[in-house]
Amino acid sequence: MARKPDGELRRGWTTGACATAATKAAYSALLTGNFPDPVTIHLPKGQEPAFALAIHSLEADSATAGVIKDAGDDPDVTHGCLVRVTVTRGAPGSGVVFVAGEGVGTVTRSGLQIPPGEAAVNPVPRQLMTDHVAEVAQAHGDAGDVRLEIAIPGGTEIAKETLNGRLGILGGLSVLGTTGVVIPYSCASWIHSIHRGIDVAREAGMTHVAGATGSTSEAAVKALYGLDEIALLDMGDFAGGLLKYLREHPVAKLSIAGGFGKLAKLAQGHLDLHSGKSRVDTGFLAEVLGEMGAGAEVVAQARGCETGAQVLAVARAYDLPLADLIAARAAAVAQETAGDRVKVEVLIFDREGTQLGSSEAVSLGA
Repeated sequence: MARKPDGELRRGWTTGACATAATKAAYSALLTGNFPDPVTIHLPKGQEPAFALAIHSLEADSATAGVIKDAGDDPDVTHGCLVRVTVTRGAPGSGVVFVAGEGVGTVTRSGLQIPPGEAAVNPVPRQLMTDHVAEVAQAHGDAGDVRLEIAIPGGTEIAKETLNGRLGILGGLSVLGTTGVVIPYSCASWIHSIHRGIDVAREAGMTHVAGATGSTSEAAVKALYGLDEIALLDMGDFAGGLLKYLREHPVAKLSIAGGFGKLAKLAQGHLDLHSGKSRVDTGFLAEVLGEMGAGAEVVAQARGCETGAQVLAVARAYDLPLADLIAARAAAVAQETAGDRVKVEVLIFDREGTQLGSSEAVSLGA
């Protein structure tokens, strides 16, 4: 995750908002011959942003409009992309039909908010576009039966940087957004992907899933249990986003896998493991060593360390199972957050994928 810059950050607009603006402009032109530019839309929380058109064209039976996505100061992979909508008339009574154009994915797995076979346009953007079609139709006396082909040129390549493939969304990006507004560094799309990953795993009948802080620990826990790709949740730094959703949408077992430093933060009670949100407290680790029976000299040595890795090296030099105890404490925090319908374990791996600690090796109640 990119480092958040200092100062006040500029908000932006979601792909769903951009697609809605393009839809309104294109449908208006199909009915009147004129493209509103800029085009104003209404968002769920009352904002009324205006979008300049980057492209527009009118044919005998279709109209196309596109806007450039401005994600503000958020490090959004779709910032600067063209979001294009082509509107054609639909069969009488068909309502609004969504079609995946260039760079927009198609849903292929059950468990997502959109059924398999449909364009990967999420429910809120669908409703926004449908509402604006109805508004234009009412203003010009039309039935509002239209086909919306939504495209994001280049989206097929960009989608490789997202979790869409793992979720079973193939061929491109998803059209996302719940409010229409991008809040910089909220990481809403990543957390959204975690939630959808849980939904897909549950629908596929997975009873054991794993959330990892990185690719090495993910590969290690996958190999350890022979987990299916669908059972792997790209948790990253967002332990809270994973655990809170599992509390309401449980599976039988969750394995959390990661490095010592990240999971030491979880053991301290932090649910956001990013370096900008939390840090490893070596004093805390030294106290844990003391509780394990380490001598004063060892505890003092640990307190003098600057990193969690250095404290772990001290513990291993004295054959103290610090990684096991930190895993157990992290599991206790995770278990409390996830609730009692999910059995949580924590596994700590090094950079080579070797297991260093397991919550199952320690009983905190002993």
